[in-house]
Amino acid sequence: MIDIVNSEPRCSAQVLTPFYLKLLMSLSFISFFLLCSCLDKPTIEKRVENSLSKDYDMSYDISQLDDSKDNDLIRFGYDLFQNTSKYIGNGSKDKGSVYAGNKLSCNNCHLWSGTKAYAAPLVGIINRFPQYRGRENKIGTIEERINGCMERSMNGKPMPLEGKEMKGLLAYMSWLSRYAPEDGKISGQGFVKIDIPDRAVDIKQGKAVFKAKCVLCHAEKGQGLKAKVGYGYQYPPLWGKDSYNDGAGMTRVITAARFIKANMPYGVTYENPILTDEEAYDVAGYINVQDRPSKKNRERDFPDLKKKPVSTPYPPYADTFSIRQHQIGPFLPIMEYYKSEYNIIKSK
Repeated sequence: MIDIVNSEPRCSAQVLTPFYLKLLMSLSFISFFLLCSCLDKPTIEKRVENSLSKDYDMSYDISQLDDSKDNDLIRFGYDLFQNTSKYIGNGSKDKGSVYAGNKLSCNNCHLWSGTKAYAAPLVGIINRFPQYRGRENKIGTIEERINGCMERSMNGKPMPLEGKEMKGLLAYMSWLSRYAPEDGKISGQGFVKIDIPDRAVDIKQGKAVFKAKCVLCHAEKGQGLKAKVGYGYQYPPLWGKDSYNDGAGMTRVITAARFIKANMPYGVTYENPILTDEEAYDVAGYINVQDRPSKKNRERDFPDLKKKPVSTPYPPYADTFSIRQHQIGPFLPIMEYYKSEYNIIKSK
């Protein structure tokens, strides 16, 4: 091939006729044009991947911290995040510091130590507060948000604002947020969007998905798999006494389905999901009709009922749809009602 471009062709170049040479050059030009076209117009998936890289490619390796008083607090916050029950649960040696009511860890929901895209990442979270929260219908602080998790996902009670535990978690979250933009808004925030099926949850199909895709980690009765070392779970229980209570955001089918879609079975990512939107929807519904702890005073949530997510499984509501429909759908008719009646576009 090198001989073709020489001024005095030799070897195989000597047998090429002008016609074949022109054909070869034409094909080369077409190939080059197509390659450039592909480079100029990357796929949507690649564009999304590239848009996330700047937020998630930074170093969040806690082991790289040197020894200092500030870094000791960051490390403590990280360890509490990973081993919550050890410090503020039933594994705590200080019984006056027991705030968690189950054996879950923060890391069970905020995956990869709070750094995984579309798994409620905590990168930038500090910068996004104070923040309006519909559940309280007011501007809330990051401390209030953390204690909201304590009372709901952890089925416990609020931590003291000036305690070492709260300060440790804040230090860790601030460290995670050090590369984030000033407003804290990052790509991959929250959970991935799904196409909500225009039907109720198929509980039977959700059970089949659970048995096929979930029991290996979460066990047949949803009891999870306890950690070999420590007090928590390697894979968390999805219902029962050690799971989140019925006031947690994850009890909403749409919220749970969005989390499941991009993160389950464990190890998948938003780029390469295994479950379809409908499978995630059905298995979320199956999980959330199971028994779990009950939160007191749920009726006080969302003082402005029009701001209540449509898949919130407990009343009261600003509509006349049944509790059962708010629990398992169909949700699209409820969304249409809020759009026509209140001019509110609901997404969850």
